[in-house]
Amino acid sequence: MSEPAVLATVEDGIGTITMNRPGARNALNQDMRAGLDEAVRQMRDDAGVHAVILTGAGGAFCSGGDISAMLDASRTGLAFRNGMRQLHQWFPELVNLEKPVIAAVDGPAFGAGMSLALAADFIVATRSARFSAVFGRIGLVPDLGMLHLLPRMVGLQKAKELVFSARTVAAEEARQLGLVYGIVADGNELRAAALQLAQRFGDASTAAIGMAKNLLNQSFETDARTLAELEAYAQSLARSSAYHQDAVQRFAGKQPLRFDWDRAP
Repeated sequence: MSEPAVLATVEDGIGTITMNRPGARNALNQDMRAGLDEAVRQMRDDAGVHAVILTGAGGAFCSGGDISAMLDASRTGLAFRNGMRQLHQWFPELVNLEKPVIAAVDGPAFGAGMSLALAADFIVATRSARFSAVFGRIGLVPDLGMLHLLPRMVGLQKAKELVFSARTVAAEEARQLGLVYGIVADGNELRAAALQLAQRFGDASTAAIGMAKNLLNQSFETDARTLAELEAYAQSLARSSAYHQDAVQRFAGKQPLRFDWDRAP
């Protein structure tokens, strides 16, 4: 019996989603799409999960769409459109997951694999990680949210250059562009680095971070007045939380706060 295309585990409040087709460099096929859908919803609905790591098995993050599926000449345009629409039903669940998401990238993050990395809040990469909006090499348009996410991270002109050229971006350039948060030497250090980053959110208010993330993800399309109204509603919920009340009492009593990024190990 073959292993699942996606593995989902939870340990000490940290969820890990692993794309698990190493023989195909974790190319995105139908089984993996269904597995990612299920795994993202599992992490969303588990109140004990405060951060999520998205990674790939076998020295690759995700090499993009499964080319073998593209060789099926019998698949009609409408059938392909329906498949794309199914992708767009679960992918926003990942982008808007109200918990910090860390993509741990080793090897290629090409095409849809790059889109999956961009869906995370932070990308930690090895020095051998590579990114490419590879679609143009085979006459396709970027998909899986890349046209929305990429220009917001690197600016419109640079996004056009990366999409039009379909060139490969090494880890260091990706960091300079603002795509990558941190770089480690190799795959042996990658899991530890992603885990360390995820653990730093362990004592934070998951609810407050989640609401802030939700609003930040809408900030480019929302006018200032509407965003201020949404901000007010979110702040009202945050102020009524047990987490906030405990923090106020700690502050008043001159006790250390539970969450202090600057003093974290």
